Amino acid sequence: MAKPQLSVRSARARDLAHRLARRENRSIADIVERALEAYDVREAGREPASAFYERISRYAADSSGDDADLDVIINENRKPHSGIDL
Repeated sequence: MAKPQLSVRSARARDLAHRLARRENRSIADIVERALEAYDVREAGREPASAFYERISRYAADSSGDDADLDVIINENRKPHSGIDL
């Protein structure tokens, strides 16, 4: 059975993957997997833009039809940072 393959049409991405694979002494597949995993972790927890705009639209529709007060919406969803562990 043939192994699954990923095709990328970007010469820059290909060159970068090859360069990193040589430098790290890893396979190109391993470099790509690690990069995608890092990207997934970094982007996890963020609200997609479409969901954000939908929520703002609902908020504006629930109010008196005036423009949405973005400061109120942002402050409602803020979570304080607990700081560093010392």
